[in-house]
Amino acid sequence: MSGEQVLAALRGAGVIDEQVSLRASREAAAKNVSVEEYLTSENLVEDGVIADAKSAALRVPRSSVPDKIDATLMSFMPEETVRTYQVAPLSLADGNIVVGMVNPDDLRAQEALKFLARQHRLNLGVFLISLGDWKRVLRLYSPYQDDVAEAVNAVRAKTRGTTSAHQKFVDLELESNRGEDAPTTRMVTSTLKEAIQLGASDVHIEPTEKALRIRFRIDGELRESASLPPELIDPVIAQVKVRADMKLDERRVPQDGRFRSRLLGREIDFRVATFPTPLGEKVAIRILDSASGLKTFEQLGLTGRNLDAVVEALNEPYGMVLVTGPTGSGKTTTLYAALQRINSEKVNIVSLEDPVEYFVEGVNQSQVRPEIGYDFAAGLRQILRQDPDVIMVGEIRDRETADLAVNAALTGHVVLSTLHTNDAAGVAPRLIDMGVEPFLIPAALNLMVAQRLVGRLCEACRVAEPASEAVSAEISAVLATLPEGVERPAPPYQVYRAPGCDKCHGRGSIGRMAIYEVIKMNRAIEKIVTEGSSSNAIRDEARKQGALSMRQDGVLKALQGSVLLEEVFKETNEGE
Repeated sequence: MSGEQVLAALRGAGVIDEQVSLRASREAAAKNVSVEEYLTSENLVEDGVIADAKSAALRVPRSSVPDKIDATLMSFMPEETVRTYQVAPLSLADGNIVVGMVNPDDLRAQEALKFLARQHRLNLGVFLISLGDWKRVLRLYSPYQDDVAEAVNAVRAKTRGTTSAHQKFVDLELESNRGEDAPTTRMVTSTLKEAIQLGASDVHIEPTEKALRIRFRIDGELRESASLPPELIDPVIAQVKVRADMKLDERRVPQDGRFRSRLLGREIDFRVATFPTPLGEKVAIRILDSASGLKTFEQLGLTGRNLDAVVEALNEPYGMVLVTGPTGSGKTTTLYAALQRINSEKVNIVSLEDPVEYFVEGVNQSQVRPEIGYDFAAGLRQILRQDPDVIMVGEIRDRETADLAVNAALTGHVVLSTLHTNDAAGVAPRLIDMGVEPFLIPAALNLMVAQRLVGRLCEACRVAEPASEAVSAEISAVLATLPEGVERPAPPYQVYRAPGCDKCHGRGSIGRMAIYEVIKMNRAIEKIVTEGSSSNAIRDEARKQGALSMRQDGVLKALQGSVLLEEVFKETNEGE
């Protein structure tokens, strides 16, 4: 079955909806993997469920694969055949050979199996098997896998009961029910659960003169969650420090720690930082939930021309993609989305981060440690010895890092990084200010991206209302300069508000969405950069080339009901 046929079968069975189907089709093509590979790797659909849907659609019975396959049976079917046609021998008896096929409708595979059966004068029976079962059979053909399994078992026997070398795992649920401190531990666990359920990105535990204040940062805003008696200041902070492997008796200097725990059915990382104050230690806990933190471009709000430009730049064999914006504008989240987009076994991706926020399977991530001389510049020099295809640098902060990043882009690498500028047009001037030679920038820089975050309106309670005359005039002024080819909403305009409901916990918004400005390097902009002209000249030329400003992108999203118009105007200037 083709990928589209598999998706159609899953939709017909009610396993996925149209939105997931479109996403799977697009992402599988971008990553050059099959639809089945994508759905299972992203945990969107279980391997067996896909096989059941295919079995029903093709009317071919499904079979499981035995844990062990007889050596005689394996010798009947060479590994090359198993690998090439995604087939597996299941049983051999009484002149009958039973074979499992991932794609029973594959005519080439059918002919190959018929040929083998005729060679051995056997009758052929076919069942459908899942992709995961086929992979398990394939591993049986390689003696190397036996060596690996033996080594893994030996290591596990030695390290049983210990924790991972890079990450401490804490079972908060278990610890909440034992020991003298169980009530305090339960309270800390409940606080973290509440924060996760509300979608908080950070938890602040702050001692004051009269209480221990707990605040959650939700959608970029801090909100008080609880005010606890002052007697709990030391016990609560001590419990958090124990989990993060911090020194309990050290209260004079800041400390950093990290731990992982399983809460609400998923594993979540917690990054902990303490800060000494006269009233006690303040604790900030960053919640790193991969389920909500790692997003696709579409989930972030990157669409249309902007999405096409970014994907095109990521598919280039070399060059820089720089994302810019103030602190807290979601730059790193966009870089993670880019890494996921291009991540595959054919690409060696190495990152330098400060700190590593989310662990991405298949990406070689490294945390810089400036206190020991391992900063972005030092890391970049070492990365080039790791045979990378893609390099991600958390931030370009100084001339040395900028020079090394430009050099890496010029020598055949895709380089992803961030800068602090107001808009995309300011990227090239900022690099020049850092000391990068202007004539090098056009050859190295493929794409400049700027972004801001605004609240995503709750779809359950949002309502449309006619825009006032003043607001309509502002909207018209923004839309009047839209480039050709972008659909202009016609007046009268409708704007959206969300009063709040149970689903959004009365906030009116659920999460945040980015608004973007994306500028591609071209010959006209290259001339402006090499002549040392200002960011205004780059911005004007980008508009001529069809680039949307952040304000235009935000207004279009507001008119679609995705974000609040007032927030768009608040976060952007006229030129943005």
